[in-house]
Amino acid sequence: MTADRIVDVRASFVAKQESATASEGRQPNRRDHWLGGKVANPMTKYAEFRDNRDAGIGAADGGTIVVEVESESGQVGISTSTGLAAAAIIEQHLARLVIGERASAHTRIWDRMFGSTLRYGRKGLVLHAISAVDLAVWDLHGKVVGEPVHALIGGRIRDAVQVYATGPRPETAAALGFAGAKLPLVWGPSEGEAGFRNNVAVAREARDAVPADFPLMYDCWMALDVDYAVRLAHAVEPLGFTWIEEPLPPDDYAGLRRIRDRMPPTMTLNTGEHEYTAAGFRLLCEAGVDVIQPDLGWCGGMTEVLRIADVARVYGVRVIPHTCGMPNYHFVVTQPGGDLAEFPVLSADGESVAPQHAPLLEGEDIPDKGWLTVGDKPGFGLTLAPSVELLPAVPSARERRER
Repeated sequence: MTADRIVDVRASFVAKQESATASEGRQPNRRDHWLGGKVANPMTKYAEFRDNRDAGIGAADGGTIVVEVESESGQVGISTSTGLAAAAIIEQHLARLVIGERASAHTRIWDRMFGSTLRYGRKGLVLHAISAVDLAVWDLHGKVVGEPVHALIGGRIRDAVQVYATGPRPETAAALGFAGAKLPLVWGPSEGEAGFRNNVAVAREARDAVPADFPLMYDCWMALDVDYAVRLAHAVEPLGFTWIEEPLPPDDYAGLRRIRDRMPPTMTLNTGEHEYTAAGFRLLCEAGVDVIQPDLGWCGGMTEVLRIADVARVYGVRVIPHTCGMPNYHFVVTQPGGDLAEFPVLSADGESVAPQHAPLLEGEDIPDKGWLTVGDKPGFGLTLAPSVELLPAVPSARERRER
């Protein structure tokens, strides 16, 4: 076998995480975190979930898993994903299609994974699993040849990329030099006119807290309907909001077209965080979306986002990916139009900047004065923290393969 031939694919829970929370490896409730508090979402219509996003859709998803792809040479590519279900797909289905392949065979590996799961996949959880394996294979490829992933996918066009901040504190984003601030929408349509007025009031407070020319955006997280989204866009456009993001459920392509036709022409309609594969993003482009936002950890990985970028280029649509840590930035710096990326402010109060996957992973680049410089370390430049102990997420899967 050659040095880059893949000999193992495994998905693991973090031992510390399991002992600190529940035996299933679930994350703790994030009620005190801005991401898990009152944020408008598809479950806001139900009163019991209205004030805690995680109670309806968030952290109780099985916890973080680490995906490792190992080569004959002993090099290990890594990525992360979410939950026991994704781990089971990786261990019990995808692994056998990847083992024995070369780490450089990205198109072949991706096609084997996608084609073999068509009967129950195409979107959602299966694509999360495929994405995780794909990213780990790219990381492995880079480590085997001693090159950063951005060099493997065509070479970077710029050394650094400007980033905007996602979080509840626009004044912090402005003070730290970010290119703009994206706020979570708090109240959904089920909370009536009072909720609508509250959303506009938050937007007005945000504008008052930052310089007049500092860009602001609203992340609506699939929570709205067409009329509400149009009204919101017109209400916040005079306050200098440059886009509204993901206002509708992912498959409502006709609704997105209606919003685009009715919202202010000075704003952009952005979406795609929860869309999958180039086929899905073609539908968004045809619906008139101005900016697509693929998440490399969900949409199909690095292999597929390169195809998605080609689709967007044909339609003249801008690509600003949803946050995914280092894979996101390696992709963006190679793109002709890749002049902006997202950086999540993940501290509980939204006040401080830290690596997205700390303390699990080490080696992430973080922004300085609103710019993130992507380094030249092999792969994505990430390693597991020395203190991390991994436990098999699907203990019997590897044993079954070996029988």
